[in-house]
Order: sequence, then structure tokens, then C-alpha cells
Amino acid sequence: MRILVVDDSRTITAVFGARLVEIGHEVVIAENGQIAVERFQVSAPDLVLMDIEMPVMNGFEAAKQIRAVEATQEWAWTPIIFLTASDTPEHLITAIEAGGDDFIPKSAPEGVVQAKMKAMARIASLRAELSLANRKLAAQASQDGLTGLVNRRYMDLRLDQQWSEAIRCGAPFGLLMMDVDHFKQFNDHYGHLAGDDCLRAIAATLLKMVEEVNARRMARDAFVARYGGEEFAMMLPRCAGEAVAEIARATVDAVRRQGIPHARNAEWGVITLSVGGAHMSRAEGALSPLFRRADANLYGAKKNGRNRVEVG
Repeated sequence: MRILVVDDSRTITAVFGARLVEIGHEVVIAENGQIAVERFQVSAPDLVLMDIEMPVMNGFEAAKQIRAVEATQEWAWTPIIFLTASDTPEHLITAIEAGGDDFIPKSAPEGVVQAKMKAMARIASLRAELSLANRKLAAQASQDGLTGLVNRRYMDLRLDQQWSEAIRCGAPFGLLMMDVDHFKQFNDHYGHLAGDDCLRAIAATLLKMVEEVNARRMARDAFVARYGGEEFAMMLPRCAGEAVAEIARATVDAVRRQGIPHARNAEWGVITLSVGGAHMSRAEGALSPLFRRADANLYGAKKNGRNRVEVG
């Protein structure tokens, strides 16, 4: 384990640190509670061993701040054990209320320290496994099973956050709604398995487009989602109006250049995309009008010949 040892006594940190290193653990030292909180965020320890009475910030306050840091992270919890010369009931109650989990007397025999560390190592291992399992479940819940893009549910959650941030900063915001042209006819002609392959190929192209947009800083934290069926949506936070139109045109061109044969698309002979875009130079109010504008522009793009862009 990586263990953060917090004590203002160099003698205590040296003694405990040496004992922990000797039984195979990595040790990070902090001289007081304030430094402990800072090093906790950098070193991500598996366990915190912390004195109670220290200058600058005591152990109870440091424990509260560590728990506050963890509250901003998913699946985060790190055992905190207080090092103490006094294990009074009052200290125990205060420690638990502050977010601590246990006590170890500074004078504890070697065998007791080793037993505690073995128990904490088991907890750290189980915590890591649980955290990984929870992240996998969260990823599955947010991902479209066919294309690998984020799904509509995750899109709504992330978009709400981005929209709120754009309003707070008075930043521009762009949105593209995309629909595969004549996709029902494609499925009827080639079969649904070929249709699935087609959607996956388009999704890969859209993902590359988003990566390029972010790399070129045309938008900030842009992402693309499968909106439903053969529809996709691309979110473009902090994207200028002219850039929204440029991205839309580049996306249409990229999908057409894939050259996926489509015998029922009489004009082009390949899979094409229609895109409707909407933009606000300064985000404000509700998000729904932006979606309605983009959807109306998508309808216009399809009505006016498909394989084209309408942005406004």
C-alpha cells in the first residue's frame, strides 16, 4: 500500500515510516494536516495514518477536508486511522464524526501494527476492485452498445453540465443534429447486420471529427452521442458560429468520403449524412430552443436534397 503518515514529530514519522517500509509499504510523509490534504490529492494513498494534535491544522480538520475532496470524486473512500497517545471515548467519537475509521496508539507493539496493516491492505484491495467494477458499470450505463459512442442518457447529463457552465461564463455554444440519409432503404436492401456495420463506421468517423475539433481547439470538450436510431448529435461548447458551420460541412464530407455503397441512394450511390446546426453566441436561458432550431435545420437539410448542411 501507499500510506500517508501525518505527524508534526519527525521522530514519530521516522519510526512509523521505517516500520511500514520494513513490512513492504510505500510511505509519504506530511508534517501537519494542511500539508496532508495537499499531499493526499497528489499521492492518492491507500491509507492515511494521522496524528490528532498538530500545528496549522489538526487531524480532525484534515480528515474532514480529505472527505470533502473525496466527495467530489466517484467511488472514492480512503481509510483514515488516527495515531494517538490517548484513546479516550471523546477522541473516538470526534474521530468518527470527522471521517476517521480507527485508532492506533503510537506505542502499539509491532505485531499490532502489522495486523492493522494487513487488515487495511485487504480493505484497500477490495476497495480497488469495487471501484473498478463500479466504473465499468457506469461506462456500460453511459455507452451505446452498438456504436460505442455515449448514449442519449449520458448525453443529457453531460450536456446539462456544459450548458450551465456556458451560461455562467457567457460562452458560445453549438449543436449539430445528424441523420443518415435513406437509412431505412439501406437496411431493406442490405440487411440489418450491414446496417449495424454502417452505423459503427459512421460513429467512428464522427468520433475522429470530434477529436480533431478538440485538438484544434475549435470547441472545448466537444463530444458526439448516438441520439437514437440513425441519428447522432454533436455538442460544441465554446464554438464560434462560423466554426459550427465548418465542422458541419467537414462532417458531411467525411461520411460521404467513406464510400459505403448505398444502391438505394440514387443521387450519390454511397451513404451520406444530412446535418442541421444551431448556434448561440452567448448561452442563455433554456437549452431546448437550441435543439428545436437544430432539428428544424436538419429537416430543412433533408427537404432540400440531403447530403448537405443547414445551420442557423
